[in-house]
Amino acid sequence: MANASTWPCVAFNYSGAHVLVTGGTSGIGAGVAQAYRKAGASVTITGTRGSADKYEEDLSGYRYLQLDVTDKANIARVAAELTQLDVLVHSAGIGLASIGIDESIPDNFAIAIEMHLTSVYRLSHACFPLLAKSKLQGGGSIIGIASMASFFGMPIVPGYGAAKGGLVQLMMTLSITGAPQNIRANAVAAGMTASRQTSVVTNRPEAFAPMLSRTPLGRFGVPDDISGPVLFLTSPAAAYITGQTINVDGGFSIAG
Repeated sequence: MANASTWPCVAFNYSGAHVLVTGGTSGIGAGVAQAYRKAGASVTITGTRGSADKYEEDLSGYRYLQLDVTDKANIARVAAELTQLDVLVHSAGIGLASIGIDESIPDNFAIAIEMHLTSVYRLSHACFPLLAKSKLQGGGSIIGIASMASFFGMPIVPGYGAAKGGLVQLMMTLSITGAPQNIRANAVAAGMTASRQTSVVTNRPEAFAPMLSRTPLGRFGVPDDISGPVLFLTSPAAAYITGQTINVDGGFSIAG
């Protein structure tokens, strides 16, 4: 049995499954893609660069497709490239503030919505026919990567936060739409997770101290903390779970 060996007492077997992870070249997306690959799945990842060899990381174990999630024609092309699909994980995107773009400007706000919400619906809609054909026990699955910004006001990322809040609702709607075709839709709301994107916070004690002080587990997450719940939610063990969002945040969201 293939085994995601990050968790020695848990064995996931995704042999024969076909998985698409958007934004699978770095951060949470890379962790999720690697976990599915370790569990035996055939994994396709997307990124913004022209080819896999444009990245410093070794991506040779994946099929790579270029995707700009703000380009609806590009989304349609990616969906058309797929012939089988059991699991779709939406992990592409970035808080624009982390690259110096002010989301409070309406045009930038609109970009953030397109990137993190509209694109999720476009790609999910385009992939529904393939997911409906999934033979995976428990059916095909859509996973959205939500955020603490789904639930808390964060003025520095108004567009990202609004989109991630919308993502939680979208998974509920897709779960109802997909149920007759045995497609489940769930989300994982990630707490602060160490990655290139979040390094602007995690590398600065003055920025991260307030977050850690209200995080009961006393640490930031790592991509493996997110990939475990994702693999669970798309597994037969979660066959009766749909339309839900699981907070994976070290307790941040429940601290007083």
